[in-house]
Amino acid sequence: QVQLVESGGGLVQAGGSLRLSCEASGSIFSINTMNWYRQAPGKQRELVAVITSGGSTDYADSVKGRFTISRDNAKKMVYLQMNSLKPEDTGVYYCNGFLAPYSDYREYDYWGQGTQVTVSS
Repeated sequence: QVQLVESGGGLVQAGGSLRLSCEASGSIFSINTMNWYRQAPGKQRELVAVITSGGSTDYADSVKGRFTISRDNAKKMVYLQMNSLKPEDTGVYYCNGFLAPYSDYREYDYWGQGTQVTVSS
């Protein structure tokens, strides 16, 4: 069974850095576009960063210049390096992606369970 598992969240002071990791596990044929979303308390989930299978990236305006998304296809990992963190970056961060399992080679939309990031002022 294909799963996405995030790690690396925690509590950090404003101006600090965190690196989130997302590991894809299971019998995976291919991994296409991968995303990081976040959801702050009382707010809707928002797209933070995108990375395509070819390595092209895009970011929400609120994190441009501070966050960097990357991937290691051999390790089936996606990362989110977060620098110059602000209190408004606080929320649960979710890894999301389009993966095809060997069971049928069709792409499905998968989500991780989320990891909490808290930035104190």
